[in-house]
Amino acid sequence: MTQAEKSEAENGKEKEKEQRGVKRPIVPAAVPEPPQDPIQSDFIVVIHPGSNSLRIGRATDTQPAGIPHLIARRHKQASQPTYRDKWLLRDGLSKPESNEQRQNGLKMVDQAIWSKKMSNGTRRIPVMPEQARAYNKQIRPAILDHDSGAKWTDTSHQPEYLVGEEALYVNPADCYNLHSPIQRGQLNIHSGPGGSLTAVLTDLETIWSHVLQKMLEIQLKDLKYYRCILLIPDIYNRQHVKEMVNMLLMKMGFSGVIVHQESVCAAYGSGLSSACVVDIGDQKTSVCCVEDGISHRNTRLCLAYGGSDITRCLFWLMQRAGFPYRECQLSNNLDCLVLQQLKESFAHLDQDISGLQDHEFQVRHPGSPALLYQLRLGDEKLQAPIALFYPATFGIVEQKMIFTQHRSHSDPEDPHDEHYLLATQSKQEQAAKAAADRKALPKTSLYDESRGQDISERSHMQESEIGSSQNECMISGNDSEEPLAAMFSRKTASSQFDGKALGLDKAILHSIDCCASDDTKKKMYSSVLVVGGGLMFRRAQQFLQHRILNKMPPSFRRVVENVEVITRPKDMDPRLIAWRGGALLACLDTTQELWIYQREWQRFGTRMLRERAAFVW
Repeated sequence: MTQAEKSEAENGKEKEKEQRGVKRPIVPAAVPEPPQDPIQSDFIVVIHPGSNSLRIGRATDTQPAGIPHLIARRHKQASQPTYRDKWLLRDGLSKPESNEQRQNGLKMVDQAIWSKKMSNGTRRIPVMPEQARAYNKQIRPAILDHDSGAKWTDTSHQPEYLVGEEALYVNPADCYNLHSPIQRGQLNIHSGPGGSLTAVLTDLETIWSHVLQKMLEIQLKDLKYYRCILLIPDIYNRQHVKEMVNMLLMKMGFSGVIVHQESVCAAYGSGLSSACVVDIGDQKTSVCCVEDGISHRNTRLCLAYGGSDITRCLFWLMQRAGFPYRECQLSNNLDCLVLQQLKESFAHLDQDISGLQDHEFQVRHPGSPALLYQLRLGDEKLQAPIALFYPATFGIVEQKMIFTQHRSHSDPEDPHDEHYLLATQSKQEQAAKAAADRKALPKTSLYDESRGQDISERSHMQESEIGSSQNECMISGNDSEEPLAAMFSRKTASSQFDGKALGLDKAILHSIDCCASDDTKKKMYSSVLVVGGGLMFRRAQQFLQHRILNKMPPSFRRVVENVEVITRPKDMDPRLIAWRGGALLACLDTTQELWIYQREWQRFGTRMLRERAAFVW
């Protein structure tokens, strides 16, 4: 019998068995999985815009390209007055009370320095500024070279704009305005030249396009093959985010965008699932508790001070001590660069370093000789960074210093915005009351009734807040994850903050205290992650750890095994951690459902952010 005949005979037997009712195992039909495009990380661009620095790179890059986030634009008319956005100067510094507040803050800083003993058990002996002033006053600079080597940017071909370092080194005598499109983490909208929303977005588009072409070598016509991950602050302005997404998709031409928060990306970048993320930037400090990839909305705080305020404070302290570079001006960006370098070189948080020390620094400005200065400093190097914990030392008066997530304006493109939710909640509340009066609720609607009561309490509290202005600290209406107790505590805290700056350690404690459960609070105390470039000082980790341990509630001091402050996770540069987290997110399978594509944005607009954002929009 041939093989074919044998198989036919076996098939015949199988058919006979089926006819006799013999049961056969049922094998489910294989369901083919939908084909998925492989993730091409080298075609994903990660953008992390900051107030001082911009970081852009492909998700596969080990490090992003970074430039000063500045643009210089040529005047349309030669007679136009020059406009320059401020770097170290800010509103609220020249009030009559500023100096008094600064002195009071410095007294608290000195008390804090004196109260903490050195590692050998003795107390520090304070160094008075007069001790250094006599020496510094007699210092004259030594000329190292008659040509400093620094050059002004060549503008002889009259370029329409210059970006980054080139913009920073534009000669003030040239006809260029200098714009910084982001300040304190938000779009820098103001009443001066180039301060409109349209102008700021145009500046952003120009800077980002320039970096993509010149540094990443991506042609703008090829952006249709690329997707983009945009990092935004934890406390964001919805209108600004919407406009930036529109710019990336419709004007620059990316095929898709993911919007994600800096704190969550920082946690990803450091390899932590949960942490209290403290992001200290140049002009703002953000504190937020992140748990399992979710930023807890009620824990978010934004403090309107950062590294540039420490730099300015150090300059003020050095002036008290007879700073020998007497021509230094805070209005000159090149002098601001010198001061920033002095802060990064000399400032520290090591209590064991005491007494007077001699230092030297160079000043190299275009068109001037290279100068070498000698400088003697004492406690100034420690006082300036400690001002983060006593922000009255910055001398900022009549300025709002603390922000929480505020209610957004009504958006005609978003039919389910917060105002719609509030209105429908009111209707649900009325319906629930009417139903309760009739006492005819069936058992199946008990869940709806309790939900209606919960909504009633929440909407009543929200409506009582609506009367305040847009700039006040407010709780957003669509945050269903926030318990009522946390909302009431935030409302009290918001009124308590009015007009007051909050020190860094108190802001961290307040943020952790806003967590919903004690277990979450314990997690946060065990993992305080510090990112950004604002606290890169010697022994900053130990100093912050000591402050948190001393001020945390006694009930937690007993149960938290170890308060851990992480300032350099995996030995990475803390300034790049959030960007690195964004690049890692691009490669995850779970991230693929968060992409907002160009056609979807064209059709649905802002509604796509409500649908696809990885946080409560």
